Amino acid sequence: MGRVFCGYEKENDCVIQEYGKPGLAEQHATRSIFFVGGFGAASWAPLVPLLKARLGIAEDVLGMLLLCIGIGSLLTMPLSGAAAVRLGCRRVLTAAGLVYGALLLALCTVSSFQLAIPLLLIFGATMGCIDVVVNIQAVIVEKAAGRRLMSGMHALWSVGGFAGAGLFGIWVGTFSLTPLASTGIAAAVMVLVTLAASRHLLPYGGDAGGKLLALPKGIVTFVGIIACIAFLVEGAIMDWGGVFLTTVRHFDMALAGTGFTVFSAAMLTMRLLGDWTVQKLGQERVVIGGSLLAVAGFLFIIFAPTVVLLYLGFFFIGVGCANVVPVFFSLLGKQHVMPISLAVPAVSTLGYLGILMGPAAIGFIAHQTSLYAAFTLLAALVLLQAVIAAYVYRHIVE
Repeated sequence: MGRVFCGYEKENDCVIQEYGKPGLAEQHATRSIFFVGGFGAASWAPLVPLLKARLGIAEDVLGMLLLCIGIGSLLTMPLSGAAAVRLGCRRVLTAAGLVYGALLLALCTVSSFQLAIPLLLIFGATMGCIDVVVNIQAVIVEKAAGRRLMSGMHALWSVGGFAGAGLFGIWVGTFSLTPLASTGIAAAVMVLVTLAASRHLLPYGGDAGGKLLALPKGIVTFVGIIACIAFLVEGAIMDWGGVFLTTVRHFDMALAGTGFTVFSAAMLTMRLLGDWTVQKLGQERVVIGGSLLAVAGFLFIIFAPTVVLLYLGFFFIGVGCANVVPVFFSLLGKQHVMPISLAVPAVSTLGYLGILMGPAAIGFIAHQTSLYAAFTLLAALVLLQAVIAAYVYRHIVE
């Protein structure tokens, strides 16, 4: 944008002098885009079995096809910060939100395997871009506000997820709409919310100091490892929680999703309360204490003799993990090793690696040993997360 780079620690001050301080409108716009991100991801999930049937492919081919989403995200995330710097959060998020909705509709109708591959790659790239750039905006807006906002911002992603999943069931199950019509409504919601938020999105995206590629360095690398573990655990609970309940604890198949439901509800509740909780207890207590609570949750899941304690384990993990990622995204605004527009995509990329690696790693370990051993490893990783968090707090001074 023709501005002179003025140092990582002063980048917010420089852009505020030029564009004015972000206020409530910018905060609400940021929350709206978080909602769009979660809503789009949840609206895609019911389309997966429909895509499988429409293309006439087996589960292994579907798995490889779905990997395109992760590949697209990983390719885009490291460059998204540079796009925000050059074009501004407003342009990038508005374009990505509109494309996101259009791609959702396209994926509901695609009947060619050759066409599905590029569509899924672009869908993943768009999802990753939104995830990175909205977090860049969130860090800038929170820093300008001078108070905790990040947990509430991330909660809107979860709210969007619940809304997207719930509305699809209502349109199809209650009103007997076709999947295409239901997806059309979802796409329209995403487009309208994006357009409504657009004018209050930031016209800038920080300063990258002339760099394009976001590679983590210094203390940001440790924040990225924390994000990787946090996302790995969340992905493992989502993909393997039901398998654990049905194959290890011998629950009925109808109850397979109940553990993840408890986990998700606890995570959403704590994120909605997260900013207040961090303000009262301090972020170090919330992260380290939450990690230890999550470790206890895994022990409950592994050893609990009763169903109540088993579900309490899922609840503890959700509560303990809820605010780890939001708190550390906030901390990225306080470090001086990398500019925000590079630090956020670097951490997001490592976090997304955790999502991709988690289910496969758990499956490999479970095949070689048992799901008990795999979940024990998850508990150990969360404990490691607490140790790394303590190290990061010693090196990032508020």
